[in-house]
Amino acid sequence: MASIYEIRTGLASNIGSISGLRVATEIPDNPSPPIAVIQLDSIDYDGALNSGLTTYSFLVTVVVGRAAEREMQRKLDAYCDVTGEASVKIAVESDKTLSGSVYDLRVERSTPVGSITINDQTYLAAEFTVTVFA
Repeated sequence: MASIYEIRTGLASNIGSISGLRVATEIPDNPSPPIAVIQLDSIDYDGALNSGLTTYSFLVTVVVGRAAEREMQRKLDAYCDVTGEASVKIAVESDKTLSGSVYDLRVERSTPVGSITINDQTYLAAEFTVTVFA
């Protein structure tokens, strides 16, 4: 079974296929947008007999700048799309076993685009929920 670090790294590798989008496996002190930040949200243990299945929920927060809001909105729209080169869903699900380290994964949802504040700076962002079965 893969460790949390290995799962995070595998997700980062998949997301890293999106041109121009940085990926952080840990919450950065000072993000440099556009960036996808991978965070562990929850763990459900013992989903099968003998601890045979652990279900992880990860949050992937995609943060873009806000200087040109309309352009940033379109950029986030592309990340949220179900298809296309910038689709986070397509990138995350490009290797659903993370090179054989997990059973399966899927992007379950994304939140509406909204503003978030990091270190007194306001950015546009969208959050994706990724469920990993290991």
